[in-house]
Amino acid sequence: MTKKVAYVTGGMGGIGTAICQRLHKSGFTVIAGCGPTRDFKKWLDEQSALGYTFYASVGNVSEWDSTVEAFSKAKAEHGPIDVLVNNAGIQFVSPIEEFPDDKFDAIIAINLVSSFHTIKAALPSMKKKQWGRIINIASAHALVASPYKSAYVAAKHGISGLTKTVALEVATHGITVNAIAPGYVWTPLVEKQIPDQMKSRGMTEEEVKEKVLLAAQPTKKFVTMQDVASMAGYLASDAASSITGTVMSIDGGWTAQ
Repeated sequence: MTKKVAYVTGGMGGIGTAICQRLHKSGFTVIAGCGPTRDFKKWLDEQSALGYTFYASVGNVSEWDSTVEAFSKAKAEHGPIDVLVNNAGIQFVSPIEEFPDDKFDAIIAINLVSSFHTIKAALPSMKKKQWGRIINIASAHALVASPYKSAYVAAKHGISGLTKTVALEVATHGITVNAIAPGYVWTPLVEKQIPDQMKSRGMTEEEVKEKVLLAAQPTKKFVTMQDVASMAGYLASDAASSITGTVMSIDGGWTAQ
C-alpha cells in the first residue's frame, strides 16, 4: 500500500516537530512546511540523526499563490495530501489602542488566513479519495480570551469557526475536520521567556511558572508537546472517523472554569 501523506505547516517549530515525529511513527510520509527564511536543511539533518525521514516544503501559506505552488510541488513529489495539520502561528501582545496595524494583520494572516488557504488547496484531492483529515492547531484562546492578545484571540476564535464550518461542508466525503486547543505548552520558546519574566517581575523561576504562565491552568502543569502530538496522531487515524467539527481542549482545566 502507498503510504498516506501528511503535511504539517509550521512543522519545524516545537509543537510542529513533535507532530511530525508522531505522524512519522504512525507510518505517514511527513512533509514539514516552513517559511522562506527557515534553515530547513539543518532541521532535516537534526531529525535524520534522530531516525526520522521528513521532507521540507518551503512557502508562505498566508499567501494563496505561494500555497498553491508549495502544495502542487508536494503533490508532484509525494502524492496527494491525506492529512493536513495547520500549525503555523505567531504571537504579539499589546493593549489594543497601541497594537500596531501590521502586527495585527500578520497574526490574522498567519494564524487564520493560512488555514483557509491550505484547506482550500488540500480538499479537492481528499474529496477525490473520499478520505482526509484536517487538524487545526488552535488554542485555549479559541474558547476564552486574555487581555492584550486581541489579534491572537480573534484568529483562534476564527479557527474554531472555520473548523466547524468546513466539517459540515465535507461531512459526507470521508473527511474529518477538528481543532486542538492547547493551554500553555512547554516549548523552547516558552522556556526562553522565563529569565526575562524573572528579572522584570522579581520572581523565581517557579513563581513565574505558577503565578504568571500557569495562573489560568488549574493543574498548574504545562501541556507537553507530546500531549498535542498524540491527539493529532489520534485524530489522523481511522479510529477517529466519527469525530469531526470539534474543538478539543488540552488545557489542564483552563476552559472548565
